[in-house]
Amino acid sequence: MRKASARSSGSRTVAAKLNKLGIRREFDLVLHLPLRYEDETRVTPIANTPPGLPVQVEGTVRSTEIVYRPKRQLISRIEDSTGELVLRFFNFYGSQAKALEPGATVRAFGEVRTGFFGGEMIHPRFRALHGATPLPTALTPIYPTTDGLAQAALRRKIEDALAHAQLDDTLPEEVLKRLGLCGFREAVDTLHHPRPGADEEALSGRTLPAWMRMKFDELLAQQLSMRKHYRERKAHRAPALEPPVEKARRLTSALIGRLPFQLTQAQQRTWREIERDLAQPHPMHRLLQGDVGSGKTVIAVLAALRAVENGLQAAVMAPTEILAEQHLRKFSEWLLPLGLEIAWLTGSQTKKERGSARAAIASGKAAVAIGTHALFQEGVKFRSLGLAVVDEQHRFGVAQRLALRTKGEESHQLMMSATPIPRTLSMSYCADLDVSVIDELPPGRKPVVTKLFADSRRAEVVRRIREACGDGGQAYWVCPLIEESEQLQLQTALDTHARLRKEVPELDVGLIHGRLKPAEKAQTMAAFQTGRIDLLVGTTVIEVGVDVANASLMVIEHAERFGLAQLHQLRGRVGRGAAQSVCVLLYQKPLGEAARKRLRVIFENADGFVIAHEDLKQRGPGEYLGARQSGEPLLRFADLAEDADLIEPARAVAETLLAQHPVSAERHLERWLGGRADFSRA
Repeated sequence: MRKASARSSGSRTVAAKLNKLGIRREFDLVLHLPLRYEDETRVTPIANTPPGLPVQVEGTVRSTEIVYRPKRQLISRIEDSTGELVLRFFNFYGSQAKALEPGATVRAFGEVRTGFFGGEMIHPRFRALHGATPLPTALTPIYPTTDGLAQAALRRKIEDALAHAQLDDTLPEEVLKRLGLCGFREAVDTLHHPRPGADEEALSGRTLPAWMRMKFDELLAQQLSMRKHYRERKAHRAPALEPPVEKARRLTSALIGRLPFQLTQAQQRTWREIERDLAQPHPMHRLLQGDVGSGKTVIAVLAALRAVENGLQAAVMAPTEILAEQHLRKFSEWLLPLGLEIAWLTGSQTKKERGSARAAIASGKAAVAIGTHALFQEGVKFRSLGLAVVDEQHRFGVAQRLALRTKGEESHQLMMSATPIPRTLSMSYCADLDVSVIDELPPGRKPVVTKLFADSRRAEVVRRIREACGDGGQAYWVCPLIEESEQLQLQTALDTHARLRKEVPELDVGLIHGRLKPAEKAQTMAAFQTGRIDLLVGTTVIEVGVDVANASLMVIEHAERFGLAQLHQLRGRVGRGAAQSVCVLLYQKPLGEAARKRLRVIFENADGFVIAHEDLKQRGPGEYLGARQSGEPLLRFADLAEDADLIEPARAVAETLLAQHPVSAERHLERWLGGRADFSRA
């Protein structure tokens, strides 16, 4: 009974270790592919072993002893017909010493180094031979593992899974032929058991046909999962929001007629796409993305008005109060003259203010509700929510976005992002969405001039601030990003504010940071917007939502600490007026290679999509996905930059399988995702 209990406990321990590696079912072992390989298919004579390279030798043990100087170690000397080699172990078991008894024949694998007694291997992998032992016919795989799970034990589990797994193909023969892909069984066998003489560069560089098949299959599983969700959502019912028959009730036309500017071609195109979606009897689920200042807000206002025209409400949710307030100002400017009421709801309001806003939302008196995450809290009830707009959608978790959307029976959803998403990322991780892109800036908008200054020229930068503000302009000074400590970042902002007040005493220098109370933040921003503050010192809270046309100069201190997307977002806070705007990137020497690359990209490019593509190459997809993929795996094998040419075919095959081979589609999803097929729900 005790033995059975111990076995059960041991199984749970192994299962926990496998779980750490993402292995939760037997087939996950098949998809747990090697990091690298070692060649144990041949034996190198001891005299011919090259220094510093892993090799396998075979010899007879001449002597084995445990010595204690300078510290306890096991030393075994083996020999073959060409020479002698020392095997040295600093950590060892008694069983290892016993296996290396004189006269035993052993094979050892490791790097040969020149030691005090000649050639030696430190902690080689070895095994004692008993009788004729043929050499392996395939390279030895080295798998990703975790503490307490030895390679040999993991290898045995994987071999057992390979022996029992169904490795037949999930893709139709015509698809394999058309795309020139090898069979799944062949790919698995090649990667777990590559033969000697395989193209090692293609094997380690993951460009072998077997690797391309695994990458394609992984991308296909992602596409299938997302397109399946897309189709399921299209089967749901939602109110069809069409233009009213009576022209007098068309608020969208009224707003377009009152705008002091003309919509750009890109804005008109995206509005037509959204308008077409809203008119369908199933929920819209569209991502609207555009560069900083491209005019996404007015499109969101038009979408909200379409809901109101149809007797329904709209909700606009932003991740920060500063950004939510920016939306409140813009929506108020355009909606109040049309006779519509807006409710404002954030966590910083008094109980009375919140109660009043909730009542206006519940009764339907407020046609549009704007706020932060407070909008989806339990006590908020909408009379009839027709549209949910989520700004900077990657900053919200799946559950938060779902909570807002489900405030209505089945409302339409428009997500917005001012962080341009690279096309490859949009096609893969946003495959469950319809995507609209505003890819042009309003006419007359001058590109921001970007300048690089070493920190040693700080005095010159301060002089530029004095000149810009002296001429009636305003400026930002962004403090360094200090990831290790929010407290340290706050202190840096306080110190910078105090220093600049002394350096430019003739200017009114304001301060804004994340620790300020919402009312203080609002007060500071109002003072900056009305021109009472000349220079605003802040942390990255000004990254989104600050729109002051008179601010034409920005200084980003320690710019080398920021990511590309963040630098581009910050730079977008200037260049919103008629004056030529400048962004000064103040950096500290010496620059590391990665920081140098980032600053060069931001200096040479103004197009957010170009910058986003470079950022993807440098930092991977995590930065763009944010909470969207929380708790869900990023791609393990495919690389969105290097394997971009596989995404389009995977997308096309996913549509073919879902339409013509639904059983194959389900089998493919089960193979790759198992119970985790719910890749993205919101």
